Amino acid sequence: MYLPKHFLVEDRGILLKVMGEYPLATLIGNTDSELEINHIPLVVSKDGQYLHGHIARMNPLTKLAQAGEVKVTAIFYGPHAYITPAWYPSKYETGKVVPTWNYAVVHVQGVLSLKEDPQWIRQHVSQLTDTHEPIYQSDWKLDDAPEDYVQMMLKAIVGIEIKISSLVGKFKLSQNRTPSEYGGVIQNLKQSSLEDLQAMLKLMKQD
Repeated sequence: MYLPKHFLVEDRGILLKVMGEYPLATLIGNTDSELEINHIPLVVSKDGQYLHGHIARMNPLTKLAQAGEVKVTAIFYGPHAYITPAWYPSKYETGKVVPTWNYAVVHVQGVLSLKEDPQWIRQHVSQLTDTHEPIYQSDWKLDDAPEDYVQMMLKAIVGIEIKISSLVGKFKLSQNRTPSEYGGVIQNLKQSSLEDLQAMLKLMKQD
């Protein structure tokens, strides 16, 4: 990843927070002939040392992990937003401005292993639902579904655990702009009601 120093984020707490708030990750592993790319929610362990998730038993990653060590990269995508040059004061002074895109991403590298224990898999899936159901004002629980159906679904998946070996973030948040241009972006983000732009505003104000 091309990573200028002013966009580098190494604060583990900040990176884990983004991963927790935006859990859907792109998981990339190497097969013998090509990259195996999946898009799955990954949960950070309480100690921040592991990522946990699940994949279909028919997923090629399952076979790879059964054969030996699998090195993977997980990419988490935080807020992102198109930044128009109309927000820069220099547009009206020199006109020497162009659009850009602000974004926050976290790259995690580690070794993937399988979690076959049925209780582990069930607890993991329950944790996912218990975390996200309240967002939709729902109290649905895994136990609400018929047990035979739950067992059938759980047997079709396998748990995965990724031991984190490296963690790096690229937060491109107009840090390379002048103070007046940065301020122009902040001011215009404040005036927008778009959810994506409000998320970008929150991240830029924390930076």
